[in-house]
Amino acid sequence: MFFINRLTTKFKRRWNSQGGYREILELAFPLILSTGAWSIQQFVDRMFLTWYSTDAIAAAMPAGLLNYTFMSLFIGTASYVSTFVAQYDGAGAYKRIGPVIWQGFYFSIIAGLLLLFLYKSADALFKFAGHTPEVQKMEVIYFQILLWGSIPTLISTVCSSFLSGLQKPWPVAWVNLSSIGVNIILDYIMIFGYFGVPRMGITGAAIATVIAAFYSAIIFIFLTFRPAFQHKFQMLKGWRFDWKLMKRLMRFGVPSGMQFMLDLLGFSIFLLLVGRLGTEVLAATNIAFNINMIAFMPMIGLGIAVSILVGQNIGQETPEGATKVTWSAFQMTSLYMGFVAFLYVAVPELFILPFSTQADAASFQIIHKLVIKLLIFVAIYSLFDAMNIIFAGAIKGAGDTRFVMIMAVVLSWILMVIPTYISCIIYGKNIFWAWTFASLYISVLGLGFYFRFRSGKWKSMKVIEDDVISGI
Repeated sequence: MFFINRLTTKFKRRWNSQGGYREILELAFPLILSTGAWSIQQFVDRMFLTWYSTDAIAAAMPAGLLNYTFMSLFIGTASYVSTFVAQYDGAGAYKRIGPVIWQGFYFSIIAGLLLLFLYKSADALFKFAGHTPEVQKMEVIYFQILLWGSIPTLISTVCSSFLSGLQKPWPVAWVNLSSIGVNIILDYIMIFGYFGVPRMGITGAAIATVIAAFYSAIIFIFLTFRPAFQHKFQMLKGWRFDWKLMKRLMRFGVPSGMQFMLDLLGFSIFLLLVGRLGTEVLAATNIAFNINMIAFMPMIGLGIAVSILVGQNIGQETPEGATKVTWSAFQMTSLYMGFVAFLYVAVPELFILPFSTQADAASFQIIHKLVIKLLIFVAIYSLFDAMNIIFAGAIKGAGDTRFVMIMAVVLSWILMVIPTYISCIIYGKNIFWAWTFASLYISVLGLGFYFRFRSGKWKSMKVIEDDVISGI
C-alpha cells in the first residue's frame, strides 16, 4: 500500500509540473489523433486491397512506401519548419515566422515538381524489384498516380508544422481527421466500384489518396492565412524569397529529411528484397508492418510534440526544461509500446482479423501463419521504437539533425539492407533472417539516439539566428 501511495504521489507531481505529462499531452493528444488516424487510414486502405486481391496488397505496400520514401526527403525538410516556428516563438521573434513559412512554400513547390520527374522511371524501378508481372503492373500504376499528390502534401506539411510549432495542434487534427475520412470513403467507392463509379482496385485507392491530399491542402492554406495570424507573424508581408533564411532551413531541415528518407529507403529496399521470396511472404510482411503502424504512428505525434517543446525551451534558453519534457514523454511512450507489444504476442488474431475477414481463405492461410510469427519480431523491436521516437525527436528539436541522419544512413545499410541481401538473396535463407536484421537495426538505432541525448551536446544547439531579439 505504501508503494502504491508513493507511486501515485510521484505521478500526480509529474502530471502537474512544468514539462510533465499534462503539458506534453495537451500538445501531443491532437497530434496523436492525427498520426494515429493516418495509420488507421493506411490500415483500412490495405485491408480493402487485401479483400480485393492478394496481388493488390502485395503491390500497394512496396509502391506506396517507395513513393513516400522519395517524398520523405522533402516532407522531413518541410516539417522542420515547426522547429523554426517553435524556437522563434520561444524567443519572441514573431515577425520571423511568416517569412520562414513562405520559404517552406517555395521549397514545397520546387520539390513537388522534381518528384514528378520520377513518373517515367516507375517501370524501371519496379522491374528491378523482380516481383511477378501482375504485381509489377499494379506497383507502377499506384506509384505514378501518387506522385500527383506531392505538392499538396508538402504544402499541407508546411501549414500543419506552422500551427503545431505555435502549439495549436487541434486545427491540424481536425483537418487531418476529415481528410482521412474523405480518403477512406473514396477508397471504398473507387476500389470496389459503387454509386456508378467503376471498380478500379489499386488505381482507385491511389486516386482517392490524391484527392484527399488536395482537400487538406486547401483547408490548411485558409487556416494559415486567417486574419489573426497576418499581422503578428507577417504572414502576407513575409512572402519574399529570403535566401539566408532558406539556407538555414536547408542546413537543418535537409539532414532531417535525409534521415527520414534514408530510413524509409532502407525499409523500401528491405521490402523489395523480401518480395523476391514470394508473393505470400511479401503480403505477410506488408500486413505485419501495417499492424505495426497502429502502435508506431500515434507515437509519432508524441515525438512531434517533444520536438516542438524542446524547440520552445531552446528558444527560451531553458535546456533543463527540454530535458524534463523528453523524459516525461519517454516514460509515457514506453508504457504504451510495452502494452501493445504484449497484445501482439498474446492476441495476434485481434490484429489479423480485419485482413482475413473477406480475403480468400485458401490463399490467406499461409499468410496468416507467417503474420503471427512476424508479430513476435514486431513486439520485440517496438520497445526500442520508443527510444527512436522520443530521443530522436528531442535532439532534432534542438537542431542536432546531422547526427540523426548519419545514424540512419550507416545503420540501415550495415545492419539491415546488406545482411538481408546476403542472407536471403545470395544464400537463400528464409524470411525470419530478414526480420531478425530489421529488428536489430531498429534496436541499435534506438540505443544510439538514447546515448546521444544523454551526452547533452544538443543543449548548446539552436536553429534560429544568434542575434534574434524579442519583438524583431
